[in-house]
Amino acid sequence: MRRAFPIDAHTVPCYPILALRQGNQLPILRKAKMSSDPEASGGFMPVRLATPCLSFRVKGASFSPGLFRERMFRVMSRFLSSATNRIDSKGRVSVPAAFRSVLAQRNIQELYCFQDFVFPAISIGGSDLLERFERQIAAEDPFSPEANAMSLLIHGGGVFMKLDAEGRLMVTDFIRDFTGISDEVTFVGRADHFQLWQPNAFQAAQMQARGERAGKRS
Repeated sequence: MRRAFPIDAHTVPCYPILALRQGNQLPILRKAKMSSDPEASGGFMPVRLATPCLSFRVKGASFSPGLFRERMFRVMSRFLSSATNRIDSKGRVSVPAAFRSVLAQRNIQELYCFQDFVFPAISIGGSDLLERFERQIAAEDPFSPEANAMSLLIHGGGVFMKLDAEGRLMVTDFIRDFTGISDEVTFVGRADHFQLWQPNAFQAAQMQARGERAGKRS
């Protein structure tokens, strides 16, 4: 006997939970048996189970592949970890491959570089980072001390730069004078942007931050 499976606007049939508990592979191009009765169309819909659930609910929470991909993109497109590279004889340094990959995922071609507000480091991100700061300024009175101070930091202390064809960044005086960088650069991931540090300065700042966190836990 053929059965038709009820669905709503938010749900499509999934593979049986039993199959998942047994650790089986989800079958591909498997078809669900649906009613061919045209009167069954009200509240029922033929569904081809070509892939795992397109959208489903678990105790009131709904999930969809679009939301899943968006969340995975945010996770995978973050700048993480740190690496130290040497500056070549022409004043260029190779940006770590992992960071270049994130730049490509985010489609960032022109780098917004600014002198960090707290650390002796150059912070680097896309134009969206500058736009975020400018929205904060726009929310203030443009003649207020707060707006003027912010503009001095993000405009007066910022430049646009680009990587060359080999993924290298020119270490200019703008970078060297603010950070103390000489022959090596430590690249530090900061989620939605990354930073350029003088290696010893980064190690000292990281140790201080770790010590402060340890002190709070004790």
